[in-house]
Amino acid sequence: MGSQLRRSSDSIVSDIVEGYGRRKYKADFIRFLVFYHASCLKTINHIYKITVLYPDLKEDLEPFILSHENLGGKIFNFMSYVEKNWK
Repeated sequence: MGSQLRRSSDSIVSDIVEGYGRRKYKADFIRFLVFYHASCLKTINHIYKITVLYPDLKEDLEPFILSHENLGGKIFNFMSYVEKNWK
């Protein structure tokens, strides 16, 4: 599970970098925004699964869930902005 968590959280950063590199092409940029939003959701799910399997860690991991939920909201809002306003 730790490996899955590392891969999904690393994927967020990788997708941001690759998507930014394709920002000239709106459709590609949006596609990568969708990818990193999905990677963020996947990371939240992995953290949540750890809290279910190891309840003693729930209090320590709660801030990570909240910060990734916040990040996911920002990504979603930016994705909406790009869809409507990007030229």
